[in-house]
Amino acid sequence: MIDVAFWFVVILTLGSALIVVLNEKLVYSAIALLFTLFGVASLYVFLWADFLAGAQVVIYVGGILVLIIFGIMLTNRITSVNISHTSVQKGMGGVAVLGIIIVLGIMILNTPWYQTEFVEPAQTTATIGTLLMMEYLLPFEVASLLLLAALIGAAMLSRSGE
Repeated sequence: MIDVAFWFVVILTLGSALIVVLNEKLVYSAIALLFTLFGVASLYVFLWADFLAGAQVVIYVGGILVLIIFGIMLTNRITSVNISHTSVQKGMGGVAVLGIIIVLGIMILNTPWYQTEFVEPAQTTATIGTLLMMEYLLPFEVASLLLLAALIGAAMLSRSGE
């Protein structure tokens, strides 16, 4: 059953990523990006990277995707329902992607893979949380203040144009 779930997530992620790239309507591309980012988070779960999966959902889905959707909604008039974009040089991009897939396929097939017994890893989130709140608390708080200052600066710059 795990294999079926894994391949469902892979197909969902790749399919929605194709829709992001190939769709002409930006809103539909943003919605497909939601499924792509959730698919990537699910793949992190399959890799036992629970902290990365949570960070993927919180940062990319909860933050970046919401900003993209707000950006789409605020830069166009509400009455303009037909929000679209056109991709330039799809052929060259397709050739580049095909070349990368061929190179990666050759590398995967020619690599001697070392296989071991399956061992479920320990929880990583508790260790990372302990390190962030104990040993690296000062750099963590300095980074948060730096991000807050950047946010305030961006808000001030956007308001000065009025």
